[in-house]
Amino acid sequence: MSSFSFSDPVHSLLRRHHQMQPSSSRHQQNCCFRLEFPHKNGAISTKEMKRMSRPALACCKLYISEARNGAALRAIELAAAALRPAAVLVNAFADDAYNRIGYTLVSPLAGGGGDSAPPPLHRAAFGVVAAALDAVDFRAHAGAHPRLGVVDHIAFHPLAGAHLDDVAALTRAVAADIGDKLQVPTYLYGAAHREGRTLASIRRQLGYFTPNSPGEQWQGSPDTSSLPVAPDAGPTTPSRSKGVVAIGATAWVDNYNVPVHTSDVAAAKRIARAVSERGGGLSSVQAMGLAHGNGVTEVACNLLDPARVGAEQVQERVRQLAAEEGLAVGKGYFTDFSWERIVELYMQSVGAEASG
Repeated sequence: MSSFSFSDPVHSLLRRHHQMQPSSSRHQQNCCFRLEFPHKNGAISTKEMKRMSRPALACCKLYISEARNGAALRAIELAAAALRPAAVLVNAFADDAYNRIGYTLVSPLAGGGGDSAPPPLHRAAFGVVAAALDAVDFRAHAGAHPRLGVVDHIAFHPLAGAHLDDVAALTRAVAADIGDKLQVPTYLYGAAHREGRTLASIRRQLGYFTPNSPGEQWQGSPDTSSLPVAPDAGPTTPSRSKGVVAIGATAWVDNYNVPVHTSDVAAAKRIARAVSERGGGLSSVQAMGLAHGNGVTEVACNLLDPARVGAEQVQERVRQLAAEEGLAVGKGYFTDFSWERIVELYMQSVGAEASG
């Protein structure tokens, strides 16, 4: 876990959740942490939540290429909390080996505070991106997870009562602001893209999956004066200190990682390919094999249709494939809560603010 503390009033509300994985003790305690805002007066009952008015909700997941610099993370998280309770930071998940953190913001789709003001989720997401670009220099970044820029990936998902088309429109507006106001090449995917381009396809076009440093590491920014694919917003030449960002709108996606007890990244990659739909494996599953330190690799998976193919099926298939390689696996873990829990956390936060 990153060695920093939260001492200001905002961060004193945060709790940390260790992912308990059956590998070395250092891997158990130092690889990642979760943060969430608890309800300050205890949990809201289900009955109370049903009585509360629930607007159409959406969430924004932002993946930042930083997990080790406490000062940078504090600045980013202050920006994430700036619009609370209109937009609520319900989770943060950081991984030291990947040098990457994911934030989950939730807000109603409506409620800009004026005819021309963007909705809170738009403003909150933009604020986090701006803070991250100011706090992190992509040229100095290194980690075991691929990335395209300081803000590597932004995903918008509809939650309770929201429609994908509405979230897609919001995504396009946020992308335009990031590209034009922050001068970062920005690529749309999913429902936000006019042709429904996938995240994986744009990543392949931009060389996302190819390490640029020994030890299966990604280090610094690419030395390029142009991009192989024109961005949807922003400049056509990326800043080496900022990189580029992929931003899209899709139905809910679960992120589930399975530790494999080997330092052989090639073996983890073979397992990942066999698990993924692209490699002839499980439908609606994307997977990468990545180094994760201390003699452990991971098969990091996106479950694009978790109601159809869920974590238990992925866990079992990775176990089978690893056994064929003579390898053991650890218990996998999610990097975020379920969408139902995220809605619950948001409603708890709103209830806490109303009763406070």
